[in-house]
Amino acid sequence: MIRDARAEDAPAIAAIWNPVIRETAITFNSVEKNPEEIAALIAARQAEGLGFFVAEGAGGAIAGFATYFQFRAGVGYAHSMEHTVILAPEARGRGVGRSLMAHVEAHATARGAHCIFAGVSSGNPAGRAFHARLGYVEVAVLREVGFKFGLWFDLHLMQKFL
Repeated sequence: MIRDARAEDAPAIAAIWNPVIRETAITFNSVEKNPEEIAALIAARQAEGLGFFVAEGAGGAIAGFATYFQFRAGVGYAHSMEHTVILAPEARGRGVGRSLMAHVEAHATARGAHCIFAGVSSGNPAGRAFHARLGYVEVAVLREVGFKFGLWFDLHLMQKFL
């Protein structure tokens, strides 16, 4: 089940997000998120009319989350969004990501979004394949813009019109 995230989901979201931050090049960020920061992010996105959603798995456990936000600042970009989607390892390959993304895209469309971007690390080929299966098209590669684990990574911008 996909639903709006709540502040009390923040510890479970942190438990999914922080290993990705700590152990992978899926994100270039190397600073882990604390539950208070995540709760504030949930509140801020929802106050802006943007979505922050969780997927509940068996027994109500959080299996993943997705959120979206304006692609760049300024009124000229008001209809262009970017998203984040991260799943617990046990939820991958089970349709959870697809369900979260369908929810994000429907919510963004209802708010008047014209397109949505995925910024996917070259260290995440599965993420690029996932987005391609959802109809995202690679529109740019920003060469060596991410640095993590002593290595440079490209950022693949993938776009979908809603």
